[in-house]
Amino acid sequence: MSFKEASKFTTMCEVAVIANEQISPNFRRITVAGEELAQLPRHGFDHWFRLFLPQESGETNFDLPKKLGLIGYVKFMRMNSATRPYLRNYTVAEFRPDQRELDIDFVVHGDHGPASRWAQRAGAGDTVVLVDQGRGFDPDPGAAQYLLAGDETVLPAIAGILRDLPREARGLAVLEVADAGDRRELAAPAGFDIRWLVRTDEHPGSLALAELKTWQPDDPKSLSAYICGEHELPVGGRRHLVSLGVPKSRIAFVGYWRQGKAAY
Repeated sequence: MSFKEASKFTTMCEVAVIANEQISPNFRRITVAGEELAQLPRHGFDHWFRLFLPQESGETNFDLPKKLGLIGYVKFMRMNSATRPYLRNYTVAEFRPDQRELDIDFVVHGDHGPASRWAQRAGAGDTVVLVDQGRGFDPDPGAAQYLLAGDETVLPAIAGILRDLPREARGLAVLEVADAGDRRELAAPAGFDIRWLVRTDEHPGSLALAELKTWQPDDPKSLSAYICGEHELPVGGRRHLVSLGVPKSRIAFVGYWRQGKAAY
């Protein structure tokens, strides 16, 4: 399973907000619930989904294409912009299928971006729709070590990967956040070195990129890497690992967002 296989997953669930909690300076945890979550597979690791959020004023049309491949996305973009929901990508923080509940951790940055605004104001009963997209991380039982790196937007994904990796797994996790208060306890295997970096005025992701460049894998050819976040981090991280001899096929990398463009 990988990011490239996302279009194979089509489970769509309409859910409602049941809780909204500020869990750290820059994160809000929103819990949604609904009977349709009974059909959602539990992929674990960095299980992610497309999230359709309501318009900020007026009616929202949640009559969405049943499949979000190329054709489905074109159909979505042809919907009336006045009633078309906002579309963003998020990671499952926790999934409790027996209770039909799912937690989503939102990075909030004031009123910058519709998702950030919605997360701060969402109340009980507010409706959203999510579409399963599988997971981007492909667990490799043969990996000698793992490297996980990201900024705060990737924290839920890396937390899920560390939670679900075999307990004997070894490696490095580099996590860059905007506030020391955003650090949290992680259910990581004992063999992982967890490095938290607190950003001040630096370009997002630059501290994480510099840190991962200080680390040398024991065997580059058997490393499994996952680097996501602001565009420059995964691009620069992948380039560095390839220069060390890590095969490109063993590096999962995605630019979640770009500095200067609303992505929340």
